[in-house]
Amino acid sequence: MNKKNMYIGVGLGALACGAAAMMLKPHKKHKMKSSVGKALKTMGDVAESISDTMGW
Repeated sequence: MNKKNMYIGVGLGALACGAAAMMLKPHKKHKMKSSVGKALKTMGDVAESISDTMGW
């Protein structure tokens, strides 16, 4: 077997594995986390202002 063919095969195999790993990797959902965080912060601020108004 020719070494050049072996190196080409190993390179193509590594490339295919890398592409498959990138396609199957879970994607991060930053928008959902940031919007939930903003909503929770706003709800906390509203609850704090209501408790301050009522004097608790």
